[in-house]
Amino acid sequence: MMHYMSFSVVLGLGLGLFSFVMNYTHLLNSLLSLEFLALMIYWSLSMSVMNIGSDFFFALFFLVMAVCEGVLGLSLLISGAYSHGSDYMKTYSSLSC
Repeated sequence: MMHYMSFSVVLGLGLGLFSFVMNYTHLLNSLLSLEFLALMIYWSLSMSVMNIGSDFFFALFFLVMAVCEGVLGLSLLISGAYSHGSDYMKTYSSLSC
C-alpha cells in the first residue's frame, strides 16, 4: 500500500513540475502549479513523518510556509493584473518601469 502512495507522490511531483514548465505564459497557471507542488511535498513529508512516528511540527511549519507563499503569489498576481491589465507573462518587462 505504501508503494502505491509513494508512486502517486512521485507522479504528482512530476506532473506538477511538467505543468509548471509548460505553462509559463500565464502567472495564474504558474502559481497553481507551484501550489500543487507544495501540496505534493507536504503529502510526502506527512507520509514520511507517519512512518517514522515522530511529531508533525516540521510538516505544519512547511504548510504554514506554503500558505505564505500562496498569499504572496496571489498578491503579486493581483497587483500585476491591476497595473498591466492581464496575467500574461510577456507583458511584464523591466524596461517599461
